This record gives sequence, C-alpha cells and structure tokens, in this order.
Amino acid sequence: MPKLHWRAKSKRYAVRAVIDTNILVSALLTPGGVPAQLIAAIRTQALTPVISESIISEYTNVLSRPKFGFASNRTARLLEDMKGLALFLKPQPIPLQDLPDPDDAPFIAAALTADCVIITGNRKHYPPKTGIEVLSPAEALSCLSG
Repeated sequence: MPKLHWRAKSKRYAVRAVIDTNILVSALLTPGGVPAQLIAAIRTQALTPVISESIISEYTNVLSRPKFGFASNRTARLLEDMKGLALFLKPQPIPLQDLPDPDDAPFIAAALTADCVIITGNRKHYPPKTGIEVLSPAEALSCLSG
C-alpha cells in the first residue's frame, strides 16, 4: 500500500486530496462504486477536497457535457458539496510543457501547493516527474478505511 503524505494544517483538513474530474464523473455514473464512496467520504468530512477556481471550472464544464446526460440537480448538488467542503487555494500556475494533458495543470498546481495527493482513475496524466503522489480511487479508499 502506498505511503500517504496527507498532512494536517488544522484538524479540519486532516486528510486532503485533489480529486480529478474523472472521479466525479465515475461517481455519478456508478452510484455504488468506489469513486462514489470517495464522494461519500467527502460528504462526511473524512476527506477534504483541495480545489481552486480552475478546478471548479473544469468540474462544471465536464459534468455539464450533454454526452453524460447527468441530471442538473445531481451535478449541482455534487458541485455545491465539493465547494462547501473544500479547501480553496490560489496556486501559482505551473509550466505546461511535457504534460500528457495540459488541462491537468491546475490539478497538479493545487496538489503541489497543498502538498497533497491527487486521486484519479487516469494515472498516466500525472507522470512521476511532476513530483505528485497519485492514488487510484481504490488505493485512496483503502487508506481512508484503514
């Protein structure tokens, strides 16, 4: 099991992580799945999401795509919970060169600023050279459980 570097700056932010957008999509697509269980952990404040304005914009953009067909009330509730329970940051932008997906730069910047992990279902978007610890949803849930 990977060693986590989830450091507490205060009691409220004891376990924090940047949550990749694909976790939110998966949680809405499969309500009983592991990503949905991570969202439940956020709602019970066992996990604190780390976000920025850029991350919220990405969440909103992706979750509103017609191809998913998510009910607007479900996405609105999820976004409201993510914003209301999150640690908001204003991270400095990072260089975009050599990133597999430049759209992931805000997630990397937030994780670097908060000194926390990124939870994603797509590890290849966060190569080791970024210096970020990356966990799959199952790894993160396992660490939270035990």
